[in-house]
Order: sequence, then C-alpha cells, then structure tokens
Amino acid sequence: MSLFDDDFYTTKLPRRTRWTHDGSEFPSVRRSKNSTAAVVTIAGAAAALMLGTLLIGIGSHRDNPDKLAAVPVMSTGNSYQFMEDQVVRAVEQVKPAVVSILSAIKEEGAGNAQSLGIGSGVLFRKDGDKAYIVTNNHVVQSASQIEVILANGEHRKGKLKGRDMITDLAVVEIDSSGIQSYAEFGDSEKLKAGQTAIAIGSPLGLRFAQTTTVGVISSPHQKVPISFAGDGNYDWEMDVIQTDAAINQGNSGGALVNLEGKLIGINSMKVAEKGVEGLGFAIPINSAKETIDSLLKYGKVKRPYMGLTTEPLRAYKGTEVLKLPDSVKNGLIVIDAIGPAKTAGLATNDVITELDGKPVYDNITLRQYLYGSKKIGDSIKVTYYRAGKKATATIELGEKKED
Repeated sequence: MSLFDDDFYTTKLPRRTRWTHDGSEFPSVRRSKNSTAAVVTIAGAAAALMLGTLLIGIGSHRDNPDKLAAVPVMSTGNSYQFMEDQVVRAVEQVKPAVVSILSAIKEEGAGNAQSLGIGSGVLFRKDGDKAYIVTNNHVVQSASQIEVILANGEHRKGKLKGRDMITDLAVVEIDSSGIQSYAEFGDSEKLKAGQTAIAIGSPLGLRFAQTTTVGVISSPHQKVPISFAGDGNYDWEMDVIQTDAAINQGNSGGALVNLEGKLIGINSMKVAEKGVEGLGFAIPINSAKETIDSLLKYGKVKRPYMGLTTEPLRAYKGTEVLKLPDSVKNGLIVIDAIGPAKTAGLATNDVITELDGKPVYDNITLRQYLYGSKKIGDSIKVTYYRAGKKATATIELGEKKED
C-alpha cells in the first residue's frame, strides 16, 4: 500500500446505511486509474486554539524596575473568546459559498447502471447569469451528470466548464440566479506555520454537509508525489498546504480558509496510512488561480508537448544492451516517440540525460522543467545516448492534448 491514497471521494453509495440524498464514501475505495493521487487523515483543532490562552504581557525587568520586559501571563479567557469569535466570523462569511457536488457515473459494462459520488466545491465568481465553482478534478472527471447542492439545500444542475488532471482542479458552471455569496481569494504565499486554518465541506455525504473543522497550517509548502495511474510510479509532485484541520471522505474540493474568511486553499488530499493522523493537504489558492483562469477561458490548461513516453533508467535491469558509458547512471529511456519528438529524430531506446543542459532523472523532473520553464512553440535541446553514442536534438514544442 502506497503512502498516498485517495480516500476523499468514491463513486459508490453505501449499501447498508442510506441517508436522504447521501453519497457517503467507502474508505477502501480508490480513485480511478486516470486520476491524480490524493490523501489525508484528520486532526482536531481545539489544541491549536488553546495556544491562544498563553499571552505575552508587559511587565518589569527584574534588575531594573523602570525597564519594561515581556513576561508570560495566563489569559483570563478573553483571548480564547477572541479567537473563537474570529473563527465564527470567518465561517459565517465563507460557509454560504461552500457547496456539495453530486456526480452520476456510468458503471462500465453494467448497461444503464450508475453510481453516485459526492465531493465539495466553492463558489468563487459570478459572470452574468452564470456562477462558477472550483472543485477537484477527481470529483467530476468521470461524471456523466453533475448536480450542485447549495448551502441552503437547493439543488441545481451543474455543467463541467473545464478540468485539469495534473493540478487536480476543475470548474463547474451553474445558474447564478439568487446566489449572493462567493468566496474571496486570499494570499497563500503569506501563510506561515501555526496560523489558524478552517476547513469546510461535506464529509461522508450530505448529512454532514457544511461541516467545519479547525486546525493550523502545519506547513505552507509541502511536496507530495502523485501517481496518475495509481500504480505507485510517481508522475508529478504537487506543492501543497499541509494542515491538521480534520478532513474526511467527501471534503475533496472544499474550502480551506483563514481567520479573515478568505479562501487560501482547495482541500484535496490526505495521508491514509494506519496510525497516521493530522496530515491533510490543500492546493494553494495562488497556484490554483492560473489553472482556474485557464479552465474558464479554454476549458483546459494549455501546456507544451514533446511527444515522448519515457521511463527512468534506474527502474530497469539489463541496461547493458544500451551500451551506455559507465558515467551514465541516470536518465530516461524513450519508450515511444511521436509528434515533435519523432520529427526531431528521437526514437525508442534512446536515453535522455539532459534538457537544455540540465540533468533529467525521472518523469517528474522532465514535467517540472517542461511545464514550469517552457511554453507552446518554444524549442528544447535534448541530450541523449543512442547505442552508446552521445547526441543532441532540438524539439519544437507543440500543444499537449487533453488527458
């Protein structure tokens, strides 16, 4: 069992316990093979709030009574009440913008049979008669129909505006009539460890919709490896916010907000290992903005494309047949080359060692450089070995097709 598993979202209703309009999830269910991996367990927040009962007051310096000094003093409870009031105000501000998302998914090989999954989402923009919701890609990626349940319990038909597997984000469109509340984006780059974090979503189905949990920002930047196929081979590395605010199945796509009631992240993952608690992850809103804008404009995220299928050299045995120099220990074996890569002259069994003079070790480093430093239409210089001989090729990058 890998460290990161998706226990947030399921495509099946519980067989025994059924709640009205409920789409509860089984912890054992895993995401479909084409979705991004996701993970997380839970953690309480009362302890974090209790930290507010210890204050720094103004006292006198022991050796110099006229000199002021900071001394610890115990709160009488006012500081706790102040923190509590801040949380209440933040929740009241953003809660009306948090929705539940029901996805009807056709069962393969089962005729017209459908299963039902549930996740969360956040209303963030109105444009004329349309309102837009940000959620996770894995909540809606297989949906044949989408239904959105507003904070007041009203059901509305949803339409997928766009989705992106790599960032695990999607945008859903609904009719905006009567909707007054939209979440305001905060600044996730200003987050610091120890700050209060509030999670709102629909864990375990609609019975617990609008559930609020409170914790802290454990780390503003945490790297999480992602396996798109769920086979343990990591394809991407997400930069996420780590929090100990309790997040459970169904919270995917929900809001992570600060004490100002501003959206700082989209709850997405948890560590699901036995004995692990308080390791939840959210997509930072600053990095989500660019994806959201692209989904609104194009229905997808436009990315450069090389036309390569590759595997890490170190994952293979018997590579002697490649006749590589002893100095070449890392690189990517070309499994297939099509499109731009084939046009540039690359072929199966070539071993790529550098991109624009920078070492490449695995598919993660390749994608990070390609998507982070290059644009559609750019050129990229590839250094590779073929039958033991070093060579270079220049690839003119095309546009990546939808996943």
